[in-house]
Amino acid sequence: MIASLTGTVEYVGLDRAVIVSGGVGRLVFATPQTLSALHEGREACVHTHLVVKEDSLTLFGFATRAEQEVFEILLGANGVGPRLALAVLAVHPPEAVRVAVAQEDEKALTRVPGIGPKLAKKILVELAGKLAPTGAETPAEAAQDQVPAAPAEDWHADVVEAMVGLGWSEKEALKRVEATLAAHPELDEGRDVAALLRATLRDVGAAATVRSGR
Repeated sequence: MIASLTGTVEYVGLDRAVIVSGGVGRLVFATPQTLSALHEGREACVHTHLVVKEDSLTLFGFATRAEQEVFEILLGANGVGPRLALAVLAVHPPEAVRVAVAQEDEKALTRVPGIGPKLAKKILVELAGKLAPTGAETPAEAAQDQVPAAPAEDWHADVVEAMVGLGWSEKEALKRVEATLAAHPELDEGRDVAALLRATLRDVGAAATVRSGR
């Protein structure tokens, strides 16, 4: 089992990164929040979880043990695979997931693409008592490191594509991105793909909190 990975960041995308360690470049899938802390050409260390299947070995990376722990506990719920667990953490920070489970907040979970009311209820039942809040401050309000701006052409499409990869339909992803741009027009000026993706996911998570009344 690969518990962590330390090496030089060779590439950072919207949903993955390549980290070179011991002369081998390893592909790591991660949330936009984790990827925002990785910079090409610099050293990095991520906590990891290796998913082994008959035809593949897939590595998932996390900036903190808190994120890794919530990811692994989510995998214990029937119907939640690694991609869906990663999508949950892309929308909600680890502590927010713990609070949602503890408070049986279905609406917060259904804001994640791929989780409907039925699966949300199932997750809450199966994870009851396994994801107690720690009292930690959620990182959603913290400032995020920035990455180089994307070219002007088709930069919105890159964000929509990344959200489709997390489970949204193209139509819904476009709707979410446009709503975030309307609320934060300064993002359109900066043309920072990663920043727009993180802002859109934060808006999705914030909408869940408002609708649940918490």
